[in-house]
Amino acid sequence: MDIKGYTYGYQAVRGVYNSPAGYESRRLLMETGINWVCLAFSVKQEHFYSTEIKFDYRKNIPDLELISTIKDFHDNNIKVCLKPMIDTEDGVWRALINFPDEAMNGEDYYWKKWFESYTAYLVHYADIAEYTGCEMFCLGCEMLASERKEALWLETIREVKKHYHGLYTYNTNHGKEEKAAWYSELDYLGTSAYYPVAKGAGASLEEMKAEWEKIADHLEEVSKKLNKPILFVEIGCRSAAGCAAMPWDFNHKDFPRSEEEQANFYEAALSVMNKRDWFAGFFWWDWSPTIYNTKEEASTDTGFNTHLKKAEEVVKSWYAK
Repeated sequence: MDIKGYTYGYQAVRGVYNSPAGYESRRLLMETGINWVCLAFSVKQEHFYSTEIKFDYRKNIPDLELISTIKDFHDNNIKVCLKPMIDTEDGVWRALINFPDEAMNGEDYYWKKWFESYTAYLVHYADIAEYTGCEMFCLGCEMLASERKEALWLETIREVKKHYHGLYTYNTNHGKEEKAAWYSELDYLGTSAYYPVAKGAGASLEEMKAEWEKIADHLEEVSKKLNKPILFVEIGCRSAAGCAAMPWDFNHKDFPRSEEEQANFYEAALSVMNKRDWFAGFFWWDWSPTIYNTKEEASTDTGFNTHLKKAEEVVKSWYAK
C-alpha cells in the first residue's frame, strides 16, 4: 500500500481553501499520517443532457486557490492527485450524463459536443497539474454512461497527455472496473470502492473482513487481466448503523449514529487490502474543506468525516505502519 491518502476539498466554494478554516482543516488532515491527497473539486453542467460545462466565477474554486493549496500540501511533503469532477445543477448523478448514440446523420453529434467541452475542461486543469508538479491526474469520476465511448475517450486522453506528463488514473464505480477498453491508457485503475460488506446494521469486524476478502479476490483477477494496479480513488462509510451495507449512502439521515460500524468498515478494508501487492492504496472519502474540531461536534456527526471518531484512530494506526 503505497498511497496513504484522503480526498480533500470537494464541495468547497470560492474562498474556502484559503480561509483560516481551510488551512486548519488541512493541518488536521495532515496529522492523520497521509502521504498523498486527492484534491477534488467540482464544476457543473446544467442538466445530465447538457453538452457544455460552465465555470461559475461566483462559486467555483479559482486557479490561484488551487495552486496555493497544492503548494501547501507539497510544502508538507504530501503528493497530490488533482481530481476535477463534473456535477449537474439539477442534482442528477454524473454517471447518468448521457446522449443517444449516432444521433444526427449517423454521427455521435451530442457526445462529440460534450467531449469537446469536457476535453477543454480537463486540459485546463491538466495545465495546472503540470505547472504545480502534481504527481497524479484523475481523468474523471463515475462517468459511467460515457465509458462506452471508447474512441472519444481515447481522443480526449491523447489531448490531455500533451499537457500533463505525470501519472494518470480514472475513477470508475465499484463493479465496473473491467468494462472499458480504454483503461489500458491509465497508470492506476481507480474505482469508487463503496462495496457493501454487511447485510444490515451491526455486522462484526470479522464479517466485514470476510466480505472484503471476496472483493479483493475479484479485484486481483481484474488487476491481473488489465495488468494495472488498483487504486481506491474513493472509499468510505458514514458513522451510522446500516451504512456498511450501503457505503455510498448519504441520504438516510434517520440511521442512528455508530462510530463502531464506520471504524469496523475502515479496519476491515485496511487489514485485507494492505496484504495485496497489486493494490496501490486509498483516498478515503472524504475530509471536509472546513471541519469541526471538538469532540462535542464529532459526537453528533453521522457523515463520512472521520475526524475525532474511532475510524480516524484506525487510519492513523495503519498509516503509521
